[in-house]
Amino acid sequence: MERLKLVQAIFFDLDGTLLEIDMKTFIPAYVDGLATHFVDLVPLPLFRRTVLAATYALLRNDNGQLSNEALFLQILERHLNIAPALFQARFTSFCADNLDGLRRHSRSLPLVRQIVERCFERDLKVVIATNPVFPRRVIEARLDWAGLDALPYAHVTSYESCRFCKPHRAFFEDVMTEIGCSADSCLMVGNDTHHDLAAREAGMLTFLVDTWLVDRAEEPWESDFRGGHPDLFRFVQRLGEGAQE
Repeated sequence: MERLKLVQAIFFDLDGTLLEIDMKTFIPAYVDGLATHFVDLVPLPLFRRTVLAATYALLRNDNGQLSNEALFLQILERHLNIAPALFQARFTSFCADNLDGLRRHSRSLPLVRQIVERCFERDLKVVIATNPVFPRRVIEARLDWAGLDALPYAHVTSYESCRFCKPHRAFFEDVMTEIGCSADSCLMVGNDTHHDLAAREAGMLTFLVDTWLVDRAEEPWESDFRGGHPDLFRFVQRLGEGAQE
């Protein structure tokens, strides 16, 4: 494909793409662990319901006037009377006390490090384009569990830095603006047929990683390329300057 010669930036989804993780167990464990730092203020069931509702609100938001962080904290203050400064202080305590214990819900893969390093060797801008419903510290932890910490990423999405979530077109457009690249020079790699492949609506090429495929019935997009991690490793060697079809 001729467009592969133009690729300057590669966007990687994180969960299920660069890290094997069961989000159905990780998210409840994360929320319940966080809740233990607020038990003197809010009953655990109420805290759990509110945090999950706030997270879903981020996924549905199409306003874009607030960062995801600001919207999340606004919801917690409105429904739980937890001021943003207090949440931040107790979230910091949670990270120190409990966050790394959630590592057990994930498993790293050696080939993933090689894939990402190969992109840097090809002088590509590498973006971690995870759905930005978590604070940066939680995303950094998952990068660490994946063996992908301390790399010179062009951008890492988080709820602090984003105002939309996947599959909203503006999520991809905002990140492209952030890194100074046009759609015809960007490629999205992910395992979700809806959230990740929606990058095509923004004009990006896509690679569907089908090792742990999330196949959503709602508006699935076609992918330009598809395969498992070995296929992805071979694929990234074609990107960047001088790439051939």
